[in-house]
Amino acid sequence: MQHAPSLLALKLMHLMIGTAAGRMADDTRHEFRLSAIRNIKGMDNLTRKSVVPLFVELRAATLINDDLTAMRTVIGGLLDEAVVDYRHEVSGDTLITWTFGSTFRRMARDSNHWAILDRQTVFHLTSKYSVLLFQHISSLTNLKHVTSKTFTIPELRAMFGVPDAKHKRFAELNRWTLQPAIAEISQLSRLMLTATIHKIGRTAASVEIAWEVKPDPTETKRELDRPKVGRKARQNGTAETPAMEFPTSGSVKDTQPWDRITREHAPKLEGRHTPDLRQLADAFRKWCAEKSIPLDTIKIEKTFTTWCKSYSPR
Repeated sequence: MQHAPSLLALKLMHLMIGTAAGRMADDTRHEFRLSAIRNIKGMDNLTRKSVVPLFVELRAATLINDDLTAMRTVIGGLLDEAVVDYRHEVSGDTLITWTFGSTFRRMARDSNHWAILDRQTVFHLTSKYSVLLFQHISSLTNLKHVTSKTFTIPELRAMFGVPDAKHKRFAELNRWTLQPAIAEISQLSRLMLTATIHKIGRTAASVEIAWEVKPDPTETKRELDRPKVGRKARQNGTAETPAMEFPTSGSVKDTQPWDRITREHAPKLEGRHTPDLRQLADAFRKWCAEKSIPLDTIKIEKTFTTWCKSYSPR
């Protein structure tokens, strides 16, 4: 993919592919409502006016399919056209329809690429470079006896869509693009990625990216269920050991992460003041007891965050 679109546009692309499912290789028109896009975390604020530029980005993306067996290189696009129908926007919902381009349909028909992509992971990734690398590596993980791929530096730049004028030195490209993408994919997907830099003299000539499927996905699933707050620290190993049990008594004042979650998510009284933290803590413990939810359950942090959003001292 050249002229790679933004992170939001890439997530929209994967939603379109997931919606089309087994029909994505068919020459047909697909559709969904704008409300389907808003159901995706991080895309819930999109409007008809803000979603149109995302389709412009996807229409401009170029797909290059190099068939080594047939010795043919095909250049095409992802979309033929997209239509945003807002005739009933006031009383109903905006209808979005699209047709995939012939190049994409042919690639979809001949490849298992999209069948093995993990949609949940894609929607949690926070960088377009992570999405681009993940979808590229995912297309290779089902090939027999293939566990790595070597990229020249120009090939790496092309995959990420990083122009030569940006991050001119490989050290900058590695620090700001490659390593963050590898770290995020390894944290949020079923794959563990590593990168080995090959040099000629003191100059980086190529990068070998290797992958393996995690034997136990438990920690990855746990991370996907956690709030995004603190994810970067957990990713690079600088996070403090989280408090995995809600306090069994007393206030949550100055008790982390509960104090922070309360101040960020509990409705403010009269729009200005945080609720009484002792009263709130007692109410949450009582609610957990009624629901038979242990205070040390693995999702207690997420449960407390959700509960705080609808808390009322009345």
